[in-house]
Amino acid sequence: MAIDYGKVRTGLAVTDPVRIIASALTTVETPTLLAYIKDYCAREEVDLFVVGEAKHMDNTPSESMKLIEPFVQQLKEAFPDKEVARIDERFTSKMAFQTMIDSGLKKKQRQNKGMIDQIAATIMLQDYMKTI
Repeated sequence: MAIDYGKVRTGLAVTDPVRIIASALTTVETPTLLAYIKDYCAREEVDLFVVGEAKHMDNTPSESMKLIEPFVQQLKEAFPDKEVARIDERFTSKMAFQTMIDSGLKKKQRQNKGMIDQIAATIMLQDYMKTI
């Protein structure tokens, strides 16, 4: 499961059991994220979590990391038996928006920030799967 963590909402993506295709799952209001993940993991098999690392162009952590790091710690405590991998998430939102344009979505549909978060999580998961 890939997690594109945000202050307000978080995009989630998952892969098929043989890890070939990453797909957008949903967007969750961030305050309810951990509860959603616990419920999802009770119903579905999740091997590991891929969480984005927000960085500036000079490779230093962005301000978002102050929010992401405590969540990663909570995730590790809630799921001590699951690996938490980190992946650079720079440009994933821009790539998600471009994907929406390329797929022919109308301007009003492209304003759906939740969809951008889901697509960004999907891109992160695809990138991670290329490394394994």
